[in-house]
Amino acid sequence: MDAGVLGLTVGEAAAKVGLSVHTLRWYEQEGLVTPVVRDAVGRRRYSADDLDWLQLLTCLRGTGMPVREMRRYAELARTGPATVDERLRLFEEHRERVLARIADLQRDLDAINIKIDIYRGMTSCD
Repeated sequence: MDAGVLGLTVGEAAAKVGLSVHTLRWYEQEGLVTPVVRDAVGRRRYSADDLDWLQLLTCLRGTGMPVREMRRYAELARTGPATVDERLRLFEEHRERVLARIADLQRDLDAINIKIDIYRGMTSCD
């Protein structure tokens, strides 16, 4: 890739995936992102593959995966095919936590909907 032509700057990449520039740089420092290509003057340039990876990290963080697990996943992914079973286990465990959170949120939403119905009923009587 000709990073000067094809790659996105750190600001463009951050905006594209919904992160702050600070967070994107922090992800790199924490080992969640492999160091990206830099242009002739040393600016980071993010490829489409880099953006796909950042989107996945954003998804994992948004669904509550702890940074230490994200880091572990990044390490496993960089290791290659020998770690597929461990990566699968990590994602299955995370999915269970996400499903439990969804169930909790659904119960909360049900309670909110009951209150809405009650208050609508009270305003309809006026």
